[in-house]
Order: sequence, then structure tokens, then C-alpha cells
Amino acid sequence: MRRLLLILLIPLTLLLAGVGYLHLAGHPDALRHIVLKQCLPGWQHGNPAPCTRVTQDAALLKDRNGLLQYLLLPVIRINGIESPMLLDAETPNYFWLAWQARDLLGVKRSAPVPDTAIALTVNSRMGRTQNHLHIHISCLRSEVRAQLNRSAAGVGPRWQPLDGSISGHHYMIRRVSADALSRQSPFRLLANEVPGARAHMGRYGLALALLPDGDFVLLATERHLLRLNLASSEEIQDHDCAILHDS
Repeated sequence: MRRLLLILLIPLTLLLAGVGYLHLAGHPDALRHIVLKQCLPGWQHGNPAPCTRVTQDAALLKDRNGLLQYLLLPVIRINGIESPMLLDAETPNYFWLAWQARDLLGVKRSAPVPDTAIALTVNSRMGRTQNHLHIHISCLRSEVRAQLNRSAAGVGPRWQPLDGSISGHHYMIRRVSADALSRQSPFRLLANEVPGARAHMGRYGLALALLPDGDFVLLATERHLLRLNLASSEEIQDHDCAILHDS
């Protein structure tokens, strides 16, 4: 039994140490500073740089990692998925705003990016390195695209286990129409429909992608340290966008 505990604890310790390194490597308030101290004041004076685009609700920033990855960030202080503000009906629907901003990928590429190649993700409190809410707008991993295609027919409007894992991690999945998505934030769908989620939103990673029939699919994974899952739903994305070159 002691040997088994050591086998489990060693990789867990290394994983947590790695997370600690990531937090030390870059200041966790860096994105907040960029948005609130640079992009927002600049936009108010006619130049949103270093952001690409700013509105009254959110800013779009090209991430330094990846060919086409952008971040959508609120222009108010929201730490992350655990914030109660995200469950307020008056708070902007940031996932819907991020989907509307997907055109930036095509502009950056100078060629169209199919909607089926795009995914949006938010990492859990422990699975992120920045303490300002940011939605990753980037490419979907090719193998995840194929997995969603295979599962599409069996996905309904209620949360259910995903058939198979992603990177060895368990996910829940839920179908949502474009109309419903425009009216109801995925954060609220997760909190209202998954038992226990409202009280522990910071444990979850949340993602969105398109199904072949035009509906959307939400994916959620819950932190599970013994399974080495920090609920970084960004793992479904490929920031090098290999899916754009697949035949």
C-alpha cells in the first residue's frame, strides 16, 4: 500500500510543481494589466493596441503562443470561471462574443478558417496561469474533431459523459443550438444543470465546438488531481492548427 501511494504521489507532486513554475514564470495579473491599463484606455482614445479589437464588453488579444490563437477578455475585473459574476444574467455572454470574434483567425491567416476547425476553451482555476478571465479562440485538435463527429448523433440537450476520453481525461458533453447559445451563457448552463457545479465552478474547464449538423457542443471536465487532471480544457485545442492542413 505504501509503495502504491508513493507511485501516485510522485507524479502528482511533479505536476503541481510544474503548475507552480508556470505561475512564477509569468505574472498572473499580466493579462488584466494589458486589458485594463493598455487596451481599454487606448481604445477610448482611438488605438486599442496591443489588443486587436476592443468593444464595450470585451477585448481581443493575439496570444503570443500559436499561429492563430486569440484571447477574449472582459474589460472589467473577472478572475476566472469561478467568478459569481459569470452566473449573473446581466453579465455579457462571453462565449457567444468569442464565437462572433472567430473571424480574426481568418484575417490573421489571410484565408478562411472553417467553423468546424475552431474551438473555444476556458481553463479551471488550477489549470490556468492568468487570473483574468480569458477564452482561448483557436483550432480544434484533429483527433478531437473526429471524436466529436463520431459522437454527434448520440449527443442530446442534457449533460452526459463523452464517449471516450480526451488526453486521458473524462468529459461531459451537451448539445446546444445557436439560438440557445446566444441567449444562455455556457457558464450558467454548467452551473444550473450539473449537480454541485454551481458551488465549485473553479474546478471545471469548459469548452465549445461546432457539430457537423450546425448545433454546438459544450464540453466540461472537472479537476481530479489523482487522475492528473487540472481541468485545462485548452487541451482539446491545437494552437499550431494542423487541422487546417489535414486532407
